[in-house]
Amino acid sequence: MNPLQSGACLALATMLLTGCASSNHSADQALQAAHGSFQKAREDADILRSAPKDLIRAGESLARADRLASYWGSKEDVAHFAYLSLQYSAIAQQKTQLNLNHERVAKLELERQRLQLALREAKLLSVQDQSNWLEEQMVSLATTQSERGLVMTLGDVLFDAGHADLKASANRTVLKLVQFLQLNPRRTVRIEGYTDSRGDAQENLELSRARAQAVADVLIDLGIDAKRIEIKGYGESFPVTENASAKGRAQNRRVEIVFSDEQGNLGSPGLFIACCLASG
Repeated sequence: MNPLQSGACLALATMLLTGCASSNHSADQALQAAHGSFQKAREDADILRSAPKDLIRAGESLARADRLASYWGSKEDVAHFAYLSLQYSAIAQQKTQLNLNHERVAKLELERQRLQLALREAKLLSVQDQSNWLEEQMVSLATTQSERGLVMTLGDVLFDAGHADLKASANRTVLKLVQFLQLNPRRTVRIEGYTDSRGDAQENLELSRARAQAVADVLIDLGIDAKRIEIKGYGESFPVTENASAKGRAQNRRVEIVFSDEQGNLGSPGLFIACCLASG
């Protein structure tokens, strides 16, 4: 073999070895990704409930990829079945998310219907009876008078941690609020959201506004004109107590309803901010 032929053979061998190494690396990566995705999916209780068949297929494909990798399979076959496992895991996750979304919509619709039914039943009372009843109920909700006006505080028990969806336990409070606004059509409200100091400040700001908006959405859905509602989110600003303890953080996670006077004039939020700055 002359030097030219030897060089060509050496170059060809190098290319083949490089291609095999690249193929091995690609298959190993695919198998590792499939393992990670499957492990995450099978630890999710919602996926186990909503997409068990797809999760089983993901496990079967992954097991086959493992056998091929350990014994006699080609790297192409390993990559193929690892890819199938990844796809089945992804399908399971997508089906689960879709199912959760459907459940959430159905739950919200059911709660809306219940609120509207209760509202219709309450309207059967005379206006005088409603006024007397609501006056008592508003006092029971720990409504306080401040520089900003009449303020009702909704605690964090009406929301799941880190979420902005109102829980069913909020229905009674919201219903009273709707009735009060219906009987006082000139009053407006400002809905203010607050969080504790844990987590990212920007995310807390967005969560506080989302919670205030969730309350506003229910009021609007039950017939209160959106023009009568103002939304503010303050995040972790203006705590009512320290954030060092769980009890203090729970008090700071709140939504406050600020009522206007009988002419519809709302107190400026600047009064509250100035007050907090002065006391801080």
